[in-house]
Amino acid sequence: MRAAMMLRSAGMTDAGRVRRHNEDAFLDRRDIGLWAVADGMGGHARGDRASGMIMERLDAIPVPASGAELLGDVRRALAEVHGELRAEGRALGDREMIGSTVVVLMIHGGRFVCLWAGDSRLYLLRDRQLWQITRDHSHVQELIDRGVITEDQARDHPAANIITRAVGAFGDLALEMEAAAVLPGDRFLLCTDGIARCVGDGEIADVIANFPAPRAVQTLKTLALSRNAPDNIAAVALACDAIEDVTLTPWSRPHG
Repeated sequence: MRAAMMLRSAGMTDAGRVRRHNEDAFLDRRDIGLWAVADGMGGHARGDRASGMIMERLDAIPVPASGAELLGDVRRALAEVHGELRAEGRALGDREMIGSTVVVLMIHGGRFVCLWAGDSRLYLLRDRQLWQITRDHSHVQELIDRGVITEDQARDHPAANIITRAVGAFGDLALEMEAAAVLPGDRFLLCTDGIARCVGDGEIADVIANFPAPRAVQTLKTLALSRNAPDNIAAVALACDAIEDVTLTPWSRPHG
């Protein structure tokens, strides 16, 4: 028997302590089971245009008939933005790319699907264990994978800002996907690297475990700003309760 799905979510974004412009953005569309964050890049305020375009297109998606339809709509929206940003970059004729990271969470029919490009992240807290669902598309992640540096060293590495995938950059759009069941009590956090670099995994787990979504994102904001938040920040927190009891399928490694 399927119980009613109860979802509670909230998001926030802030320019941080150092940067003048905020190029991060978030989307909270609990009405159709769709959430996202994005971290734009590009000079002369073009980064906020890139992340803003992503959110505008995702926000325009109509109520889907199925999870498959929602996934298709999201893929098409991101592909359209990718093409438009690539064309805009070529027209400007400069070497500075215009693009944005993105991480998207969809929930439909007792399952979640995550799509992402870049180093914005999705975390899942289940049974007090924090899982990083996404894997960063970044130069430092490649160094970690090769055993050149540790995860702790990656936080302050001089190449920490170099990503290897994005909407609007690097040729064809390459989105990675993970999908699994949603269980009662699950807590999700989508965030840009401005949060991930300032707030540790243990702190993230404590915050999303103990606070409702609106307070959780504001607490993460307070923590990041208290540590001078050198980058823009954005986050969406989501609590899932009273949903169907389904079998867990595997995903990536645990964190914390």
